[in-house]
Amino acid sequence: MDIDSAGAHRYPVPWIALVPFLLITFGLAWGILALYIFLPEPMETLFGEISGHHPLFILAVWAPAVAAFILVPSSGGRVGLRRFLSRMFLWRCHPAWYGFLVGLPLMFYAGAAVKGNLFTDPFPFTSGTGLLSALAMTFILGPVEEFGWRGLALPLLQRRFAPIWAALLLGVIWGTWHLPAFLLSGTPQSAWSFTPFLIGSVALSLMVTPLFNASRGSLLLPYLFHLQLINPIWPDAQPYDMIFVVAVALSVVVLNRKAMFRKARAVTQVVPSAVKGGLPKDLTGETNR
Repeated sequence: MDIDSAGAHRYPVPWIALVPFLLITFGLAWGILALYIFLPEPMETLFGEISGHHPLFILAVWAPAVAAFILVPSSGGRVGLRRFLSRMFLWRCHPAWYGFLVGLPLMFYAGAAVKGNLFTDPFPFTSGTGLLSALAMTFILGPVEEFGWRGLALPLLQRRFAPIWAALLLGVIWGTWHLPAFLLSGTPQSAWSFTPFLIGSVALSLMVTPLFNASRGSLLLPYLFHLQLINPIWPDAQPYDMIFVVAVALSVVVLNRKAMFRKARAVTQVVPSAVKGGLPKDLTGETNR
């Protein structure tokens, strides 16, 4: 457990927790998908064919959150877990960030315009039931990752690195973590190209990091950010959407360059040291531990 110079427990989740976090995150997700890649017939016989809605695929997607929900209470107990979850109620930040969240789909519409399918592809759902079902699945699938990536990993990385470097490193980790899904038919990623996806993951990490810090460590806003990225009603713009994703990421970094290259206001606590009025207190601070 990290202890500050006064002897108080400032950081219930230590920096070294990154090691078990990555082991659980990669071990669980890559382990499940590797079994389907190398032992497809036994796995399909036992558990059925893999798909984006398969329980084992969902468990693999949830691996970062599973890791966080193991490590946070193991370090901070039930109180620590409650305080960790209280970060879902952090929502205050500059209104421009909400405009940014609302405007994220423009990247995909611009990419579809370049691709030439903006006005030619039909709406992907033919019934309201199908649309609601897809939105519900989207809501509980990918965004849950953020409990691990931005909930735990990013604050820990920002204890050692300025936000710009933490964002770049986490973006590479985040993108690489998806790799087995690109090698396995039946997953949504199997029809995509990995290299643009990896570049996009790094760019998206650069976008969400200043939003995360501006909201004082909110879990809600990265959750909504992730939700906007995978909303099934946006047009298929791959790989051209990556052009606009990278352009927006560079713009976000330039506009937030002071905050991105300085550690002073970076969120470094996973578990708030105190909660007042149901909301966590300041999560910033620095440590060399």
